[in-house]
Amino acid sequence: MKEAFPYTIPVLTGYLFIGFAFGVMFQEKGYNFIWAGFMSLLDYAGSGQYLAVNFFVPGISLLHIVFLEFMVNIRHIFYGLSMLERFQKMGSKRWYMIFSLTDETYSLLCLTKVPQGVDETKFLLCLAALDQSYWILGSVLGAAVGSAVPFDATGIDFAMTALFVVIFVEQWLTSGSHIPAYIGLGCTLLCLLLFGSGNFILPSMICIMTLLLAYRKGEKKYAH
Repeated sequence: MKEAFPYTIPVLTGYLFIGFAFGVMFQEKGYNFIWAGFMSLLDYAGSGQYLAVNFFVPGISLLHIVFLEFMVNIRHIFYGLSMLERFQKMGSKRWYMIFSLTDETYSLLCLTKVPQGVDETKFLLCLAALDQSYWILGSVLGAAVGSAVPFDATGIDFAMTALFVVIFVEQWLTSGSHIPAYIGLGCTLLCLLLFGSGNFILPSMICIMTLLLAYRKGEKKYAH
């Protein structure tokens, strides 16, 4: 835990703010801070939780909710595919690692090197657990403060978009090759133009994954 904490400080600062924003939005629907913390504990989905806040109204069918949540979080399938081999070595702990694989945690797992002399399984588990604890804390604080000090929350949901931009910039600055980023941007823009803003997520993710796999295969072939 001591070795993992410094690597999670950027996530701490981000999650406290966007978790706080979620908590504020959540309490505006009439739910107190206990429910905000409970949701962040069991439905740890980030952007999925932001979307779910809009479902707490009459007339929204369960199937509609499931479909929209699936579409918003479908990228996690591709995160998981790239982590299969690594998580498989972690035994029963892999179930929590799968559950806790958010965008920010995935970024840490990809970029962070396990310190020398530290058990890899425990280190990765601590990274994931610390990240979720920050999100829960932010959610609870946001709901508690929002109910005690009412204020206009218009536009507060943009905090999640801002965080995604920060993650992209950080990976751009630390990555040795920008080709994967160009693939992601190009596929997303193309699918947005072809399918529209309501239907581009799934085809863009399929396109990105296909091209990234082809790129990786070509890299390995060239290396040999």
